[in-house]
Amino acid sequence: MTSTRPPLVIHGASTNNLTGITVSIPSPTLTVVTGVSGSGKSSLVFETIAKESQRQLNEVFPLFIRNRLPKFERPDFEYIENLAPAIVVDQRSLGRNARSTVGTLTEIQPMLRVLFSRHGSPSAGESTAYSFNAPEGMCPECEGLGEVLSLDLDRLLDRSKSLNEGAIQHPGFAVGTNYWKRYATVHFHVEQPSTSLGEPLFDADLPLEDYPEDKLELLLYGGGFQTDRLDDLGNVAVNDYEGVVDRFTRRFIKPGLDSLKPQDRKHVERVADMKACDACGGTRFAKAVLDSRIDGYNIADMSAMQVTELLDTLAGMEATIGDASVLAPPIAALRRMDTVGLGYLSLDRSSLTLSGGEGQRLKTVRHLGSSLTGMIYVFDEPSVGLHPRDVERLIALLHQLRDKGNIVLVVEHNRTVIEAADHVIDIGPGAGAHGGSVTFEGTPTALANSDTATGKGLREPLPEPHARSFDDHLPVRSASLHNLRDIDVDFPLGVLTVVTGVAGSGKSSLTTRVLPQQQPGVVVIDQSAVGINPRSTPATYAKIWDHIRQEFARAHQVKPGLFSFNAEGACPTCKGRGTITSDMAYLDPVTVTCETCAGGRYHPDVLKYRLYCRTITELLETTIEEAVDQFDGTVAARLNAFMDVGLGYLTLGRSLSELSGGERQRVKLASRLTDHGQIFVFDEPTSGLHMADVRNLVALFNRIIEAGNTVIVIEHDLDVVQLADWVIDLGPGAGHDGGSVVFTGRPEELATEQDSLTGRYLAKERT
Repeated sequence: MTSTRPPLVIHGASTNNLTGITVSIPSPTLTVVTGVSGSGKSSLVFETIAKESQRQLNEVFPLFIRNRLPKFERPDFEYIENLAPAIVVDQRSLGRNARSTVGTLTEIQPMLRVLFSRHGSPSAGESTAYSFNAPEGMCPECEGLGEVLSLDLDRLLDRSKSLNEGAIQHPGFAVGTNYWKRYATVHFHVEQPSTSLGEPLFDADLPLEDYPEDKLELLLYGGGFQTDRLDDLGNVAVNDYEGVVDRFTRRFIKPGLDSLKPQDRKHVERVADMKACDACGGTRFAKAVLDSRIDGYNIADMSAMQVTELLDTLAGMEATIGDASVLAPPIAALRRMDTVGLGYLSLDRSSLTLSGGEGQRLKTVRHLGSSLTGMIYVFDEPSVGLHPRDVERLIALLHQLRDKGNIVLVVEHNRTVIEAADHVIDIGPGAGAHGGSVTFEGTPTALANSDTATGKGLREPLPEPHARSFDDHLPVRSASLHNLRDIDVDFPLGVLTVVTGVAGSGKSSLTTRVLPQQQPGVVVIDQSAVGINPRSTPATYAKIWDHIRQEFARAHQVKPGLFSFNAEGACPTCKGRGTITSDMAYLDPVTVTCETCAGGRYHPDVLKYRLYCRTITELLETTIEEAVDQFDGTVAARLNAFMDVGLGYLTLGRSLSELSGGERQRVKLASRLTDHGQIFVFDEPTSGLHMADVRNLVALFNRIIEAGNTVIVIEHDLDVVQLADWVIDLGPGAGHDGGSVVFTGRPEELATEQDSLTGRYLAKERT
C-alpha cells in the first residue's frame, strides 16, 4: 500500500531485552512484528510504542483526571517521531464480572434495550427498564445474575450421624462451634428461666436418619420461637431459633460467593451449586421485561439466539416496526461479530466463559465501527483460536482498519497473516538475551527469502510425519454437551491425535469436557491460570525456590524466611508484591510499581546478601537459561524441564499471571514431562508460538508419546495437523451448524475431503 503519511520511527529502543534498536513503520500500513517467543516483539510493540503513546496521551488531561488514570513510566528509548494515539486490543482477561456478557461487552445489549423501549408491547418503560443491571429491569430473586446459589442437603448433612457426631458437614457448624450449640444443646424455652432447663429440643445422640419427619423439618426449617441453653458461664441464654437451612442461607448463600473469604467460599462450594434462577428461568430479567415482546420475542429470547440467528430475526422485523434507524446499529454490530468468526456466540453468554482469543475478537468488534483515523491499532496475535477460514476474515478486517488511514500493528506468528502484511519487522535472532535485535525489515516476500528463523519457517518443508499405527482407543459415546449432536467417536491410544474444526464447532466441549467425564484418567492441560496465587513464579511453581533460599541462608548463617517475599523478607510497602494496586471504584484499578523496592519485592536490608555474586532480587531477574548452569541436582533437573518446553527465556521471578495462554500451558507441561502411561489433552498449545517453536513442540509431543503416553491436541495450526497421526474434524460449521463429526482419519486423507472446511484449507497448504 502506498504510504501517504510520515512513518512512525522509534530510535534506540532498549526496553527489556531490546538492544537499542531503531525501526521505521510506514503509515498507513498493516505491519506485522514477528520473531520467536521471547525475542522482544512485545517489548517493542506493547512496552515501548503502545505504552509511550498512552503515557503521552494521558499528559494532555487535567491533573484531576490524570490522577485517576493508570500511571506509565517512560519506556527506555532515545526518541520517537510521528507517534499517534494507540488503541491496544490484547488478549488480557475481560475481567471477573458476573454481570458482564457478550451483549454488554459489544454494547449490542443497550441497542436491543432501545429497540424494546420504543417498540416492545406492553412496554416495560424506558431503556434502563430493560437492563438486567438496573433495579427496575433485573429479576428481584437473583438480582440480575440469572442464577442462584442452591444448597444441596445431601452434601451438607450426613444423615447416618447424630449432631454430636458431626452430622452437619460444614466447618461453621462443626461440633463445639457456636452454631452447633444452637441445635445440639438447646432446650424448649420456659418463661422463668433458671439454671434448670426444660426438655431438649433435639436428641443430639440420635442419627438424623432416625428423626421423625416433623423433627427433621424443625431442625432444618423451624423458626418463630425462642430456645434456652446454658452459656459457658452456666447462665441461661435465650435465643431466637433459626433452622439450619435458613441460618446457612442467611450466612453463606445470600451474600454471594464473591463476598466470602477464599476459605469460606471453598467450604460453601462443597455443599452448594450455582443453578438457574427459577423466578426468571436464568434470563436475568424481571417479569415486566419478559412480558414485553416484539413479533413474539422478548429481549431474553433475542439475547439467547446465536448471533447469526439474531441477525436474520432483526432483519425480518423492519416491516413489522417500520423503524430502520433503531435496527441498523445492532444489525451492523452483529455482522461485525459474524465477520470475526463469532457468529456462534449468543449475547447472553457470560464473559467469564470466553477464551482469550474470543475476548480479543470482541474487543476488535467494538473498534471496527469507529471513524477515527491516523491512529495506531495494536493487536496481540489476533489469529489465536481462529480456523484458517476465519483468519482470512480477520485479515479483511485488519485491512479495513488500515484503509481508514491507520497503522495496524500486529504481533503475530500465523503465516497467512504475515503474508497479508504490507510491512514486516522480524525481531531476534533468538529469545531473551539472544534476541532483541532487528533481523529483518521489509515485505513478506523478501522475508520468505531471508535467512531469519521466520524466513526459514515460511519456506522450509515440514519434517516427515511419524505415521504411527495404533491398536486400541478411548471411546466416547452419545456426546451431547452444548452443541454436540449425540456423537460417537474413538480417540486412538499411543499416538498424536489432532481435533480440528472452526471456532464453536464443539472441539473443546468434546475433548476437554466430555472425554474426561467418560474417561476419568485423562489429564487436561489448558491455558487457564497456573494456580490461584498471584505471587507464583517459575521458581515457586517448579518448587526450586525453597532450595535457593536455603542456599542463601546457609551462605550467610541467617533464616531462610529472610529470603522470602511472602514472609519476613517482604518489602514493607507492597508486602512483597512488587506493585501497588489502587481501587478506583467504578474505574479499572490502577497498578503501579512499588517505589520502595522498585518492583523487586524485598526489604532493602535483604539486598546486602549475595549468592553467586547476585542479590536475591538479581537472581529473580535471571533467566531460566542463565540459571540452569549455576545449579545442579534437583534444581537443574526442574529448570531443564522449562528449557525443554521452550521457556528458557522466562526469568525465575516472572509472575505467572503475566504469561500468555500458550506459555501457561507449557509451564504445566514442564511439570509432566516425566510421566508415563498418561493421556494428555492440550487446548491450542501453539498459541503464542513461532513456526520454529511449533515444530519443536511437535517434537516434544513425539517424545512424550515415545515415553508411553497419548497426546490429543485441539488445534488450528495446519503444520500440527499435517504432522498428526490421526485427525478428528468437527463441524461442518459453528454453534447450531456444528457439533457433528465430519471426518476421522489420516491427515493426507483429510486433505481430499471436500465436505470439510479444514480439509479444503489443508489441501491448499499441501500444494
